[in-house]
Amino acid sequence: MAVRRIGFGAKRLAGAGGADVQDRAVALLQRVVELGVNHIDTAAFYPSQGRAGGTRFESLGWANEVIRRALAPYPEDLLIATKVGPTKHGLARPDELRELVEEDLRALGVASLDLVYLRQMGLDSIAEHFGALAELQAKGMIRHLGVSNVRVAHLHQAREIAPVVAVQNRYSVGFGRVNDEILKLCGELGIAFVPFFAVTAESREGGGVAGSDAVQEIADRHGATVAQVRLAWTLSRGDHVLAIPGTSSPRHLEENLQVADLALSPEDLAALDSVVD
Repeated sequence: MAVRRIGFGAKRLAGAGGADVQDRAVALLQRVVELGVNHIDTAAFYPSQGRAGGTRFESLGWANEVIRRALAPYPEDLLIATKVGPTKHGLARPDELRELVEEDLRALGVASLDLVYLRQMGLDSIAEHFGALAELQAKGMIRHLGVSNVRVAHLHQAREIAPVVAVQNRYSVGFGRVNDEILKLCGELGIAFVPFFAVTAESREGGGVAGSDAVQEIADRHGATVAQVRLAWTLSRGDHVLAIPGTSSPRHLEENLQVADLALSPEDLAALDSVVD
């Protein structure tokens, strides 16, 4: 399934919360699709707020249900990507992945999930976990498989079991550049590379927009936002690279989608390339 290069990540749907948070999320998701986005990235384990420290998997709880409420029956060209693996108790065992997939099927109200990433945590080999998902794919519960938070060796392990259509790792201006190698490999193999933390960078789950003098100077010169510059650089890394910025703000949503019109010069890109972790 072909998707536009700028999608939408559901992680920030809750925003600052509030009594009407789900109603606002429904309205925003409907606006997402109205604006032509056909790739939504979600996960049942997304935290309800930015973490204050340490690893948190406080479930947002309602993200997938709200996607269903907002968009079902789904447009034929809409791809909804989900992730399984982390739970509040740690990484699920391979035999527990089916239950997580079934929960996503029920919450989204579909017979088959478009794309499921295995989000690994601390494994030397993902073969057993990925193999469990490949079995569910063979049963028709999943159409396409991806991997997340992985190293090059993990990608090779997965591809020995079943086709991998997408890799989702941390990556941004001056952040996560250890993933340059796997990004390049994905391009060579025809696999989509879908960065997370492209806007927040080192603040990660804490949210916000990461800044630097180089990014701010380029943004000022183009009359753009810092987030737009960061996203434009992300897309410049290859035609196989997608962006899934998340927000709870309709204004920020529209700003993010305008990135397609932001043309960074070779000098701009070189300056951004030189920002390091």
